Amino acid sequence: MSAAWTAQKERGGRLALHTILWIALHLGRPAARALLYPITLYFLAKARPQRIASQRFLTRVLGRPAGLSQVARHIHCFASTILDRVYLLAGHQSRLDVALHGDELVRARLASGQGFLLLGAHLGSFEILRALAVEQENIPLKILMYPDHNEIITSLLDALNPRIADTVIPLGRPNTLLAVDEALRAGQAVGLLGDRWSPGESTVPCRFLDGVAQFPTGPMALAATTGVPVILFFGLCRGGKRYDIYFEPFAERIAAVGHARGALAEWVQRYATTLERYTRSAPYNWFNFYDFWDDARS
Repeated sequence: MSAAWTAQKERGGRLALHTILWIALHLGRPAARALLYPITLYFLAKARPQRIASQRFLTRVLGRPAGLSQVARHIHCFASTILDRVYLLAGHQSRLDVALHGDELVRARLASGQGFLLLGAHLGSFEILRALAVEQENIPLKILMYPDHNEIITSLLDALNPRIADTVIPLGRPNTLLAVDEALRAGQAVGLLGDRWSPGESTVPCRFLDGVAQFPTGPMALAATTGVPVILFFGLCRGGKRYDIYFEPFAERIAAVGHARGALAEWVQRYATTLERYTRSAPYNWFNFYDFWDDARS
């Protein structure tokens, strides 16, 4: 996997995004979803690198050559989850049909008072977990993320619900690890994604979808440092207004003395194997629109 995602420029101006948000909140979900078709066509025509990456990925995961119709479906699914973020952040979860699977794992951890990590991926919607945590007020959750990536849309969506914006622990800051430690000591869940690496970050090669891709060791190193349990999370969009949220046990404790690369690599491969299973079950939910298998390192 390359770090090409860090160089991708945000598409869509602030005015256009404001217009879409206004339509979504004032004219309703059917009108807003109708807009997804011209938006899909726009990105299909204008976002050539993302279109090529989508086609290569779909050809790999589907086991047959993917055409423009499959790529369009892929882009449409991504756009749908962005639109649903509007309703999630605005407190309109009732417009969506959300089914939870394995949520007893999370409830048991919270009842124990022990902090833990929720490890996800750019597969489906991680936002649905943030929204449910805040609105239902029964999941004390912090999210590790780069707030400066896709800054325009992030700032507009966060303005819909400042409480959700407050759940973010920014990555790459001097106090990031301190904030994580404080959250875990307070018995909170800390969510992060484990399928993208940034320039300068340690990675290991993993078998993934009949190829080899680089995965970051950071999430496993964090788990080893903190010594807390890890639960996997995937929020899959099933089409229309349906979402399935899956929680799966991963590790009670990740032991890697001195963060030995070999020990971490075994855990990263376990994560990649599980991610592959969920990706194959919902391929159009894969939202890494760049060449994930380009393992050139700088």
